[in-house]
Amino acid sequence: MARNGGVLSVVVSGAAAAADVGSLVKRAVERGWTVQVIATPSALAFFDAAEIEAVTGSAVRSKHRAPGTPRSRVPDAIIVAPATFNLLNQWALGIADSYALAVLAEQTGMGLPTVVLPAVSAPLASRPQFARSVQALRAEGVSVLLGPGGTAPPGATEDAFPWDLALDEAAVMTGFGT
Repeated sequence: MARNGGVLSVVVSGAAAAADVGSLVKRAVERGWTVQVIATPSALAFFDAAEIEAVTGSAVRSKHRAPGTPRSRVPDAIIVAPATFNLLNQWALGIADSYALAVLAEQTGMGLPTVVLPAVSAPLASRPQFARSVQALRAEGVSVLLGPGGTAPPGATEDAFPWDLALDEAAVMTGFGT
């Protein structure tokens, strides 16, 4: 039986689809998830953090917390969307030079269900580094959803990003949010 009530971390990186990340957050909340959003510094320019905070009831985090401030909740699942070429490669290499990458490095090591919707152009996706990074993340149990050509998730278009694909995968992996 499916359960609601899980904590979902949404990690957003700076790609065009980030402008619509509110759709992912709203759909996740509708499915019963408690959502916390973590953004790379470049992602903050793509969406309205105040709007996201109003939906989630928690601050969008993009920096390490100051001493004495509350920690984020440990999630039941993570969705990384949109995930850029840079974010995926740094994550796979264990580079944790931003709050978002530090969270991903730490949580991946804990084996939490993690779903990735890449937003990577065909020229970048053709680079051997990208293929190695996807392979390395998958070897750690990360579900990287790529469509035909290996550049974007199935169903991605210029006008729409397949947010439900990530939510459906997270639900399968956890039993939450279905």
